[in-house]
Amino acid sequence: MTDKYAVIGNPIAHSKSPLIHRMFAGQAGQDISYEAVPAPLDGFAATVERLREEGYKGCNVTVPFKLEASNLASYLTPEALEANSANTLTFKDGAIIANNTDGAGLVRDIELNLGVPLQGKRVLLMGAGGAARGVLVPLVFAKVQRLVIANRTLGNAQEMLLHGQRFHEDLPGMEIAAKTYAELRDEQFDVVINATSTGLTDEMLPLPDTIFAPGTLAYDMMYGRETPFMKFAREQGAAIVSDGLGMLVEQAAESFYIWRGVRPDTKPVMAKLREKT
Repeated sequence: MTDKYAVIGNPIAHSKSPLIHRMFAGQAGQDISYEAVPAPLDGFAATVERLREEGYKGCNVTVPFKLEASNLASYLTPEALEANSANTLTFKDGAIIANNTDGAGLVRDIELNLGVPLQGKRVLLMGAGGAARGVLVPLVFAKVQRLVIANRTLGNAQEMLLHGQRFHEDLPGMEIAAKTYAELRDEQFDVVINATSTGLTDEMLPLPDTIFAPGTLAYDMMYGRETPFMKFAREQGAAIVSDGLGMLVEQAAESFYIWRGVRPDTKPVMAKLREKT
């Protein structure tokens, strides 16, 4: 019998997740179906319940339902609890188990696909919304030397800072700080990550042009086109500039592993998606 999975969002027609999971299933020789399911903005819980009643085994969750997904769950894994959001739900024994694979996907893409070890690095994480919160703790656990959370509203960055500090107390020598963009003028970073939605609006963040150290990786979680941040990073001499397509595939691979117990080979999947963009 075919095991059924889905991704829920609004909007969702653009999602690459069905193609990604079909390729994963093909690699593993597993019989699954995976579809994109739209949910009304006020109908996420009802959509999840319908899928459960129809025998689905689990679903991925994307904008704008990740917070609601964590609130709906019967049980949250540490990753979902730390992020206060979920992108992976598993339906098992009448319960909903919530996980968040975004942070693991980001770290794997940076370290394995881009070849940039995070341990000992100075990292700038821009943004204090759901995308940034989802990757904060995995970055801490990657043993970076210094992690700065930058946001236009300092209070939101400080709130994230308090959350992250709980997890770096056992990592001697690591620093974590919250700043506005204007306060970055005297800083340089080895890894700069844009977790804001500015790429959707072609807006450029007010970044000093001095933040990129020699050999810097500039990473935008958006994918599919050159964002103003990526263009700025190239102009300022960033050594590596990457969009977030690899993160998308790696977080999907983590979900597939949770559901199916098989870790897919992500490189051919990323190559195929690059051909299509």
